[in-house]
Amino acid sequence: MIPEDRRDGPGADEESTQLQAAGSVRKGCDTLAAQTPCGRLQSRRARIHQQINKELRMRTGAENLYREGTTVPMIPLGLKETKELDWSTALKELISGHFGEDGASYETEIRELTNLRQAVRTPSRSESGLELLTAYYNQLCLLDARFVTPARSLGLLFQCPTQPCRYDSLTGVPAQQRALAFEKGSVLFNIGALHTQIGARQDRGCPTGTSRAAESFQRAAGAFNLLRQKFSRAPSPDMSPASLSMLEQLMAAQAQECVFEGLSLPVPTAPRDCLAQLHLAQEAAQVAAQYELVHQAMIQPPVCSYVPFSWTTLVHVKAKHFRSLAHYHAAVALCDSPPAEAELLALEQVFLGPLPPSEPRGLMLPQEYEERRKLGKAHLKRAILGQEEALRLHALGRALRRVDLLQAVLGQALRCSLTRYSELDLEDDFFEATEAPDIQPKTHRTLEVRAPSFSRVKVADIFHRLGPLSVFSARNRWRLVGPVHVTRGEGGFGFTLRGDSPVLIAAVIPGGHAAAAGLQEGDYIVSVNGQPCKWWKHAEVVAQLKGVGDEGVSLQVVTLLPGTEPPSTGDRRPALRGLLRNQKECGWRTSVPVRASPRPLLGWGRKAKRDKTAGGLSPASQP
Repeated sequence: MIPEDRRDGPGADEESTQLQAAGSVRKGCDTLAAQTPCGRLQSRRARIHQQINKELRMRTGAENLYREGTTVPMIPLGLKETKELDWSTALKELISGHFGEDGASYETEIRELTNLRQAVRTPSRSESGLELLTAYYNQLCLLDARFVTPARSLGLLFQCPTQPCRYDSLTGVPAQQRALAFEKGSVLFNIGALHTQIGARQDRGCPTGTSRAAESFQRAAGAFNLLRQKFSRAPSPDMSPASLSMLEQLMAAQAQECVFEGLSLPVPTAPRDCLAQLHLAQEAAQVAAQYELVHQAMIQPPVCSYVPFSWTTLVHVKAKHFRSLAHYHAAVALCDSPPAEAELLALEQVFLGPLPPSEPRGLMLPQEYEERRKLGKAHLKRAILGQEEALRLHALGRALRRVDLLQAVLGQALRCSLTRYSELDLEDDFFEATEAPDIQPKTHRTLEVRAPSFSRVKVADIFHRLGPLSVFSARNRWRLVGPVHVTRGEGGFGFTLRGDSPVLIAAVIPGGHAAAAGLQEGDYIVSVNGQPCKWWKHAEVVAQLKGVGDEGVSLQVVTLLPGTEPPSTGDRRPALRGLLRNQKECGWRTSVPVRASPRPLLGWGRKAKRDKTAGGLSPASQP
């Protein structure tokens, strides 16, 4: 939302680049002056000043984003901004220390991950931008499964004294948390925020635009709902449960508003009869009821302390505006044409609501034109009062006063109500107008929140070379054995194989060549004659061993150490990390090996049910 200060070009010296990154020196400044005591003090003041300006600009952006669009303005959210992050040191240490490989050889993978994170800082407001954010989220899930354990985290990647990880989208205040889950939650928040921006940009003057906008707001509500359910202990106000609940209600109300706008569009072939006006009245009442709930959520603490005042005012204005529209359409339905006999029941439900047949209905609606005229006039009076109140609230907000389109819509609605009222107001009307009843809210198109579909974006594990996640992750500890030289005997090598990627030594024949070489049941073959085979299928390993002559074969295996999670337990994540339920939902392209396991494959956060037999295994093969 707010562009970052860019560094100097590649010709600048290293120290100047560091000062540029700190935000204290801009292009054209004398970097040597910053080395004096006075210069260092001024640099510190400049950094503080720029930080304050950034927070103010982000809050201003949160207030002004709703000005997107060509019709009545909607409220989109700004993205949670972030700064550059250096993954290399922590990842290299983990790869070298735990996986026993040269961390420097994974420069390409680390650079690819860094470039992906850099790209998602400024996603495009389109489907491609959503796919980019989803791909990064899926990579974070893979990163979580491979490198994070309950006892070890990548917290050092996401905390820096001078560079906080994420900025609050509403206030611009920096927030940080030593957890990879905060990065995942921030990306999920940005997915919802990007949906709101896409929805606000749609041209809602046509049926296609209103449909697309409603779908975008539904998907935004689904993202915030999922985040509220799966993420806890958020360090920033915009991701607190109260804020996410409010945002979910706001997006649902804006989606319902799009439904009303779609029904209000002029269609030449559709007659504007009494029944159509009644549907519009109930739809407008439904929108007003939802905006009233949003307004109540916005004025409750602690949400009221950081939600922009212009948002609260706009929601209040919309609640009054659509309540007035409900009374206007009800008045038109009463006065334009006499309702048909089939429409009388619908007309009563608009004002009285559905009642059980056994319950007596009070005053029935008038069927004579004069009585309907008086009741319609009463509804128009309520519409005029409500629209005048909406205009008054609009004038109170400094930011709203600059939105001429909103004022034009409110003024046009008021003029229509006044024109209708003047048509119904007769000179000899000396009676006191009756009190118009409330319009019962009802929608003829039920909208549901749509959770993000992460499986639609397929990603390949960037750190694929480390091996299958089922074995080669930070949750497991193993010992590398070999190379071990094994010769072929009369009965083969003396072991049987089972499973894929990696292939498991299911059994070792006592007294055989494999047992003499030190191979054990449960070892995983990771190399055959110097060729890495972590991702080989069962048939490939067997074919390689069958092609070996009398000279034998050189094998490298890994032995899982005690205390290691069984490879088939899946990824059991605590609640903070459990933003997804299984690998398939993430769209991971990782091979799941078939092994002798008494536990279910996907058992995240659940106690495994142990069986006495190892079912679901492929037949053992003996090379």
